[in-house]
Amino acid sequence: MPSVRVQVGGPEGGDSMSVGVQLLLLLTVLSLVPAILMMVTSFIRIAIVLSFARTAIGMPSLPPNQIVLGLALFLTVFVMAPVWTEVNDTALQPFLKNEISMDDAMAKGSAPLRSFMLKQTRERDLGLFISLGRLEQPNTPDDVPLYVIIPSFMISELKTAFQMGFLILLPFVVIDMVVSSALMSMGMMMLPPTTISLPFKVLLFVMADGWYLISRSLVTSFGA
Repeated sequence: MPSVRVQVGGPEGGDSMSVGVQLLLLLTVLSLVPAILMMVTSFIRIAIVLSFARTAIGMPSLPPNQIVLGLALFLTVFVMAPVWTEVNDTALQPFLKNEISMDDAMAKGSAPLRSFMLKQTRERDLGLFISLGRLEQPNTPDDVPLYVIIPSFMISELKTAFQMGFLILLPFVVIDMVVSSALMSMGMMMLPPTTISLPFKVLLFVMADGWYLISRSLVTSFGA
């Protein structure tokens, strides 16, 4: 029977152990990439607004969820490309070349994300979590902890997404009201208004080039 040996550490002492810990941390971060993508990027706003647009048309299953989420993902990549480029140039590549330590890489890599989130976050939302955490009033944006910035950024994105979604829903609600009033005036109360209004809503969306307008509005809303 072959012998099996389990060795913790190595001839170089703590170096191999630190490499193992770094590998464990790397695998943990990779497993949290989907959650990080939703929390600290433009994905929240884009996905919600696209879902609003699909609901406003009156076809909740068209386009399918895979297409909506795929479009939201690629729009997120487009919006976040300058931020990721800066993270790669200032933190990732120097760390891979052993020019800086992991702590320095994390500090330099989080700086562009902090700047992006603070730019999209309302001061009122920041003040909410600072007061809930009973923290001292920060003097500069760099004094705000990251665990305060992330939830503040998320609720700011939710509010902005619902505001944009309301503006998308409004014209389609008007079409439903006009069609419903016309059917009631003709005495056709048994006919569902959505059956008649759906072709008009699709026609309006296509004639206005809705996906173009929504994509442009989403990208420019981030200051891109």
